[in-house]
Amino acid sequence: MRSAAWHARIVCGPTTGTGFLVTERHVMTCAHVVARSQADPIRVTFPHRGAESVGARVVAHGGWDGRTTDTGDVAVLELDRKVRLKPAQFAASTDAFGHPPPRLVAYGFPKAHDDGTFAEYRATYDQLIAGDWIQVEAWAAHGQPLVRGFSGAALTLADTGQVVGMVTEAARDPAIRNGRMLPVQVLARYWPPLAELIPTRGFTREEKTRLRESVTALSVQEERGRLECHPERLYRTSVGSNGPDPTHAIRSLWDAVCCLLFEVPQPSALVKFTERLADFAEDVSLRGALRSWSHQSYAPPDPPAPVRPSATTPPWSPILVEISQSGSGEGRFMVEVSVYDGQYRRMVGSRTLPAERVRGYALERIDDAYRLLDQDARELIAFVLPRRWLNTGVARWPRSDDDASPLGAIAPVVVLDLERRRSGVLQRHLTQNWRRLDTRAAARMQRVGCESTGQDPQDEVKLTIELRGDADVVGFGVPPRGAGAVGLFRATLNAAVPVLVWPHSGCQGRDSHEDCRGATFLDRLAEHLSDLPPGELPHHVRLLREKAYTSQETEPHWAYDLALLWEDPRCLPDPVGYRHTPVADPSRP
Repeated sequence: MRSAAWHARIVCGPTTGTGFLVTERHVMTCAHVVARSQADPIRVTFPHRGAESVGARVVAHGGWDGRTTDTGDVAVLELDRKVRLKPAQFAASTDAFGHPPPRLVAYGFPKAHDDGTFAEYRATYDQLIAGDWIQVEAWAAHGQPLVRGFSGAALTLADTGQVVGMVTEAARDPAIRNGRMLPVQVLARYWPPLAELIPTRGFTREEKTRLRESVTALSVQEERGRLECHPERLYRTSVGSNGPDPTHAIRSLWDAVCCLLFEVPQPSALVKFTERLADFAEDVSLRGALRSWSHQSYAPPDPPAPVRPSATTPPWSPILVEISQSGSGEGRFMVEVSVYDGQYRRMVGSRTLPAERVRGYALERIDDAYRLLDQDARELIAFVLPRRWLNTGVARWPRSDDDASPLGAIAPVVVLDLERRRSGVLQRHLTQNWRRLDTRAAARMQRVGCESTGQDPQDEVKLTIELRGDADVVGFGVPPRGAGAVGLFRATLNAAVPVLVWPHSGCQGRDSHEDCRGATFLDRLAEHLSDLPPGELPHHVRLLREKAYTSQETEPHWAYDLALLWEDPRCLPDPVGYRHTPVADPSRP
């Protein structure tokens, strides 16, 4: 570990500096050491393994522009050939600090020391200055100070020889024996492959390699201005309101990843970051790779929600799609898609979008959500919609651009009322009503015909009280349109009725409602659904929709535009979900 073989002497024109071998082919040094590389060749020598030099070229640069105060004084050199030397080994990002501080050793090549010499230092404090470097000070008042020739030298722990940083500058006044060090986490920020070599809690080297490759691929989308998220907002969302502030400005996805790897003690924050980042990947395979990484890596789950017991059939595994009006502007909507495997809730996507993009985004993320379901899971697609949008025909949405099959024929599709989902009182009453329904072999259906829409508005309160705790399923002969029908629906929802069924289009009659379309719908509904267990209604409605969509009759099948509101809080995730999207870039349309 303390071998000096990987220390490198670098010559570029008139400048002599130091570097250290990080792979068999790569050497890290300061950018100012090789500043003349465009005009002068770079020669790298490993003095403790002979005097033969190797040519090299700059393959990565930290962005240093030549000023003493500028950040990013890092360069990575690629050697003309591999060298048979064991590269440097790295310590964790926190190992350079302590009480008392550990002794740090630099091995450099100042003037008249072609074979190298040692300097002993220690970190003054663990706070980054200018978000980039750490101050170091001499271990003792005597001995070798940091002078020209030490630039690019690795600072290593005296007891292990592991690298904790790189020397970039010394004080100009010889009487002031201090200097600057770029710590390993900052070096990794400028050269991502280095992150895989630095020990981090919770993640293996292979996991970090896969993450780096995915983030690098997504950075192409970021560079083209097509990434619809802000890296710092994504970071802050991942660490939560009580999480640490970043030690430097987060300008890129990789900056955020480095903060989460090296500055946030909870590995779950990086898992959450990657899971949410996947939502913004345009490429399906890349989105899948990011999501797969987040689920295969260290991921302490959220506390498990209660699961509905089932004697004969497995519980539903819902894919929850919540669509609501956004507060970010007229005509914009908040869409959140999550999946629930019966134990844990996973966010699949969360985005604020204009109206024309809502359906496509929701369907795409529903498809992604299926990848997270267990093969034996019973899928249930549940759309949570504001009350005034409950009649939206989501079950008739085509599955994708390449498949026009209605979503409701492929999987059980139900709708839920957003306002009711966010009411603690109504969620409690719904749970109580479902416990009552568990004791029954079949649900009782109460009819609300077309003629009821003309009732006195004062009857709405009476209907709420009458239905509360007494109705299992309410079938409507009309959709929730018009003041009368909307009032009836509101009364039923406020009564915590577990199941509502209605047609998307209703009766057109004006005077008589005998044998009208709504009455026929309720008759057929009672014939097909009234004797079924309420917990299995989503499954049976899917079968009905499948039959309706494939019907060869000239007239539309009675169940073609059937809408089902079905809500059992015991098998759905916590209704208190994400209220806004803190990861979107507000500057984007």
